[in-house]
Amino acid sequence: MDTDLLASIRAINASAAFNRWCGIEVLRAEPGFAEIAMPWRGEAGQYAGLLHAGLQGALIDTACGFAAATLVGRVLASHYSVNCLRPAAGERFVARARVVKPGRTQVFTACELFAGETLVATGETLLVPVGQPGLPPRPAGGLDS
Repeated sequence: MDTDLLASIRAINASAAFNRWCGIEVLRAEPGFAEIAMPWRGEAGQYAGLLHAGLQGALIDTACGFAAATLVGRVLASHYSVNCLRPAAGERFVARARVVKPGRTQVFTACELFAGETLVATGETLLVPVGQPGLPPRPAGGLDS
């Protein structure tokens, strides 16, 4: 395991207020792969007490962004899709993302989201590189700050 790469992705994760609010933890980061986890929290539930589809999308988007960042540096999503396969009920959610095809102008990724050991959603993202590999995230305030 590349500990510098893992530390870099964890630093990016820690810099995002939304990720901190969600309690997202980076479990693994390897070239072209990232795995994150989030504990269940009631505020993330929808009317039936299941993980809201918007949070499922956020986990997929985040994991895919981290997988891409391991190869191309900072990225922004230009498109993502989520397939909700079954109700997302559990104490912990784990998203595993991989880069399908990296590129200089676009990075294609895919992800699986689990509640415990149960696959609850899949997703794909199309990401645009906005920085150099290995660089920390830009300061708050926009891309040109």
